[in-house]
Amino acid sequence: MSSDSDPIDRLPIDPDLMPGDPAEPALDHHATAHAAARARRAEPSVLAAIAVGGALGAPARYGVAQVIHVAANTFPWATFWTNISGSFALGVILALILERFPPTRYLRPFVATGFLGAYTTYSAFAVETDLLIKNGHATIGLAYAAASLLAGFGAVWAGI
Repeated sequence: MSSDSDPIDRLPIDPDLMPGDPAEPALDHHATAHAAARARRAEPSVLAAIAVGGALGAPARYGVAQVIHVAANTFPWATFWTNISGSFALGVILALILERFPPTRYLRPFVATGFLGAYTTYSAFAVETDLLIKNGHATIGLAYAAASLLAGFGAVWAGI
């Protein structure tokens, strides 16, 4: 546990809030601070921002799947390019939001959690990898999993 003079105790819990912000709790105890952060994230207005972002991100993902056609038991290019482009966008957008724009309670939840959370798809990635392996295409499934992870991390890094 860190001491009161530790710089980490002076940092806000939420990077969209500045130290001393009235919504920022006093950091007397880490458990209290984390409970307050969870309560702020559950505010109806923040949840609404996430929902609106998700309502826009899911159709965007569907649109990519309609443009990129994939045959059964082949490399799932639609999900791959959706997740890689979403990873790149996450890097770019979060770098811009956190470094260039004034703190806001709604922009990051709307874009990062809502839109990009619905646009990218871990569940389809996992199901497609599993089906490729179960259907006897382990090489393609493992190549897809490795390429997705490496390209995803590379895309976030390039975006930042």
